[in-house]
Amino acid sequence: MNAAARLGLFAAGLVAVFGVAAAAAGAIAPEGIATGWNTSDRESTMQDHNAHDSSSPATDADASQAGHLGGLSLAEGGFRLATVHAPGVTGEQGPLSFRILDADGDAVTEYDVEHDKELHMIVVRTDGTQFRHVHPERDAEGVWSIDWSWDQGGSYRLFADFAASGSDGVTLTRTVDVAGAFAPVDPQPTAHAQVAGYDVHLTGDLVAGTASDLTVSVTKDGAAVTDLEPYLGAFGHLVALRQGDLGYAHVHPEGTTPAAGDLSGPDVRFAASVPTPGRYLLYFDFQVDDTVHSVPFVVDTVGAAGESDAPASDDHQH
Repeated sequence: MNAAARLGLFAAGLVAVFGVAAAAAGAIAPEGIATGWNTSDRESTMQDHNAHDSSSPATDADASQAGHLGGLSLAEGGFRLATVHAPGVTGEQGPLSFRILDADGDAVTEYDVEHDKELHMIVVRTDGTQFRHVHPERDAEGVWSIDWSWDQGGSYRLFADFAASGSDGVTLTRTVDVAGAFAPVDPQPTAHAQVAGYDVHLTGDLVAGTASDLTVSVTKDGAAVTDLEPYLGAFGHLVALRQGDLGYAHVHPEGTTPAAGDLSGPDVRFAASVPTPGRYLLYFDFQVDDTVHSVPFVVDTVGAAGESDAPASDDHQH
């Protein structure tokens, strides 16, 4: 499946981040950093953006294929995410590096370009904070690397989202432990976030087991923002994680691929399909004036009667 095909229904959105909306957005996803459920079958589900064009309504068939979450294993589809090397303590600057290995144990050196990049790397602490979506560089030996440091301690999940040439896309993951001060966050539902003077709102109900229409709207000083720019081949991106196991989906909005110079806004629409009830962490990226902004949301699925499916508070870890 080519990149254009995947950039069609990369619209199976999910939901949410951690429960600090406004000011917390800057702490979770610093400005300028871009911002993942799939398996090897994800191309036919929520991460295959082309199979679902802007004129097609979300259907139960879309949701029925969303029963598998990606980003839950270090090996899948004949590929393996090798050991991640990174600074081990907060405040230490150094390279973060890894290789993707094929079934023979050799480093993969040929990739398809998807959403303008060969590989998307998402890093998030296991409580949903400290989210980053970046794009390391690959050398001729297949080693991906990026200059790195950690602001806070804790256990982090690294997701490598890619498609090796001639293969379906997969998302592989490993855990990285970082020594340093650690104060875990218990994410609470929020559908509003702020960053750099922008107000970003999420509307729509997320219903497990069926397709749900979600809309993200961007305003500034009370006025609609209509100069959203294409970023990584779309007007907005969602990286969604299921709270508990961090099942991953990197999703994109409905509609055709924008051309250079196109503008849009204030609304970005997604078709969201989630397989299980619960709480979802969602990170939304948008670009204005060549600057990428990231904001977090936290959303609980709702039942058919509109009641929340969220677990009781005593089921949460504090």
